[in-house]
Amino acid sequence: MEKALIPAPPTAELEELFRAAHTAKHAAYCPYSNFRVGAALLGSNGKIYMGCNIENASYALATCAERTAIVKAVSEGEKTFTKIAITSDVETGFTGPCGSCRQTLAEFGLDLEVYLVNSKNQSKLYTLRELLPIAFVPTDLNKPRLSHDVVE
Repeated sequence: MEKALIPAPPTAELEELFRAAHTAKHAAYCPYSNFRVGAALLGSNGKIYMGCNIENASYALATCAERTAIVKAVSEGEKTFTKIAITSDVETGFTGPCGSCRQTLAEFGLDLEVYLVNSKNQSKLYTLRELLPIAFVPTDLNKPRLSHDVVE
C-alpha cells in the first residue's frame, strides 16, 4: 500500500504536530539501539502529547514513542485522538508504528490519521485502519462466545 509523498506539512496544525514529533525524538533514551523515535499525538481537545522511545537494559521492557504519547494523554484525561505524527532518524524511507503500538492506538479508534514523517519533513498519510486492517477492538469483547463448559 504505497502512499503519495506529501512534500511539506500542508497546514499550520500539521506543521506544529510534525515539529513536536521531531522535538520528542531528541528526548529519546535509546543507548542500546541508538534508534531515536518521536511521536506527537493530537487530542480532540487540540492539545499535542509528545512521546519518545525509552529503552531498558531488559530489552522487553522498552516503551515505544507512540505508546509513551498515548500513556501521557490518557493519564491527563484525553481519550479521543485525531492525528499522530511519527518520525525517526532514518535517512531514507519512513518508520511506521510497530504492531504493539498499532494495537494500542486501535483501542482509541481506527480512523486516526497516521503521518509518517522523515528527516526532511516529508510525510505519508495512512489511517490506522489501513495499518491494522483486522484490528481487535473493544467491541470485539461484546461478541457472543461459547460456554467454557463445552467439551467436544
